[in-house]
Amino acid sequence: MKIARIETFSTEFIGFVRVTTDDGAKGIGQVSTYNSDITSTVLHRQVAPHVLGVEFVSIDALTDRVIEREHKFPGSYMKRALGGLDTAIWDCRGKQAGLPVVSLLGGTPGPLRAYASSMRRDITPAAEAERLKRLQGEFGFDAFKFRIAAEYGHDVDEWPGRTEEIVPMIRRALGPDAALLVDANSGFSPPRAIEVGRMLEDHGVEHYEEPCLYWELEQTREVADALDIAVTGGEQDCEIPTWRRMIEMRAVDIVQPDILYLGGISRTLRVCQMAKEAGLPVTPHSANLGLVTLFTMHLMRAIEGAGKYLEFSIEGLDYYPWQEGLFVKSPYQVEGGQVTITDAPGWGVEIAPEWLAKSAYQVSEIEQ
Repeated sequence: MKIARIETFSTEFIGFVRVTTDDGAKGIGQVSTYNSDITSTVLHRQVAPHVLGVEFVSIDALTDRVIEREHKFPGSYMKRALGGLDTAIWDCRGKQAGLPVVSLLGGTPGPLRAYASSMRRDITPAAEAERLKRLQGEFGFDAFKFRIAAEYGHDVDEWPGRTEEIVPMIRRALGPDAALLVDANSGFSPPRAIEVGRMLEDHGVEHYEEPCLYWELEQTREVADALDIAVTGGEQDCEIPTWRRMIEMRAVDIVQPDILYLGGISRTLRVCQMAKEAGLPVTPHSANLGLVTLFTMHLMRAIEGAGKYLEFSIEGLDYYPWQEGLFVKSPYQVEGGQVTITDAPGWGVEIAPEWLAKSAYQVSEIEQ
């Protein structure tokens, strides 16, 4: 396979990628959300020159080629751009084979349990409890994640006492059988994180995400070692050596790679293999309803060691207005707390032509 053309369609918030091979096959992927217009420029300027016209079988080998050629530019933007290339190639291969990507990965189409994931801290505990209770009844969710602390708050809550108020309130609202997860978004020092963690344990919370500054792995390990609750993290990490270190030192109990932050399905599979060898479950980060959640659905139905549930954002257009009008038909339908992967080839999704027509367009291609 050779890539003959790479096209991007982007806004500030989201960007889609279309690859065309030398035999005319096409596939759709996505660069990571936020500053996606910048990421698309990185894709054309620093990725495309190293992949156009290059014969390849292994996507890993292709992305490693880019990383080596651009060795002076490690980090997030490069991986976010590679995620768009990788996911478009997987879609192309699925369409060529007439199979969904999940089948190419060794899994099968079908349902996945989802947890309703709140992104909001500007909401009162009472209002959050009310909307999660409504979603429990309307869509059958039996697992829920909500926010505690203040993002990168250094032990300062969103407002005084919010963390201590919201945890018991959500438990009372949703009942004793609901699975509860919380995300601190690097909000605490280790002593405060441990103190809060014991309160979480008292209320049956089972997942404690990113309690301390995420790049301070020793802090996270200190919290994980002190608590029985599962301490989780990794969404921000995009370098394979960081992942290797995190897993080897057992800084977390559950690993949470984000497919598009990390650089695509193929690089995420490397992290999944490390986690499998260490006996750690994988519950990826997928915090919006662009394509990252669909990619994660296919991954989780295929890997050994997948976590208990898929992260599924409950935020609508009032919070993420850029989600409007992305797809001809949404791939996200929740019934009985589950979402389903169909047997449609590739990712099984079509970007709305009206959305594409309004986006910023760039193309890189082999000179004829």
